[in-house]
Amino acid sequence: MYSTRSTAARRNWWVVIITSSAILAGLLYSIGASAGSPSYERARWHPIHRSPQIEQASDAECLECHREILDHRPRKVSPAGVRADRVQAWYQTLDTYAGEQADFHARHLKTAYSEKVMSLKCTTCHQGSDPREEAVSPPTSRPAGFTLRKMVDPGTCLMCHGRMPHELMGLPGPWTESREMFGNNCQTCHAVIRTVRHQVNFLKADAIEKLGADSGDVCYGCHGGRQWYRIAYPYPRHAWPGMADEVPDWAKGRPNESAPRFRSATTTSAGSKDNATR
Repeated sequence: MYSTRSTAARRNWWVVIITSSAILAGLLYSIGASAGSPSYERARWHPIHRSPQIEQASDAECLECHREILDHRPRKVSPAGVRADRVQAWYQTLDTYAGEQADFHARHLKTAYSEKVMSLKCTTCHQGSDPREEAVSPPTSRPAGFTLRKMVDPGTCLMCHGRMPHELMGLPGPWTESREMFGNNCQTCHAVIRTVRHQVNFLKADAIEKLGADSGDVCYGCHGGRQWYRIAYPYPRHAWPGMADEVPDWAKGRPNESAPRFRSATTTSAGSKDNATR
């Protein structure tokens, strides 16, 4: 059984090891920079991967080193011998998904439909990377909102890949079972309810509203149709014209505006109606 002194000593050794690793990495980056030759170590410790430079990084700067993410293609044949053109992925069941399967990043950045309704950038999801196993050391130096060992904060993905909470909406069942009752059109109800939406910098609100008027699949695609999680995203509840003063129990405690980094440039500040989200 370890003594208290032994435990403290081991903890101190870990601090020394982690600190030494950070110093060594810094030296490697400095040496690489002074040598003027590109290297993996120099690149992975480049300050563009961390705040504050990451906030101003452009897609062109990211893709200068990560271009391959847009060139990846799904397998034509699975390891088990199943041909991709003879099966249908679950996300292909919606009318809004057309053509062959595309790779993850291409689906979000370069497919025809994504370019119609989204304005995603690399930094919309990737807010930086710490080479030390995606962790900031010591723990007391972790910035607000830091997510340990994650390349992307799962909450960002949840915004478009969460479960549709049909119970909160008062629907008789999941959208797949009740959509015909509403003509497969979300705007049957949402023409007057929660009409301030999609005003964030990674979505094209006007295009979504226009396409959504023709098919509920446009809305359902991001509100349950491509569900990755068992939970729903607690969207900020922005005021809309005619909104009741009473707040439902399920909405109590929710923010009334989007996170600052997602706010649309066209959104203004005016009390509780200053910002909008999905």
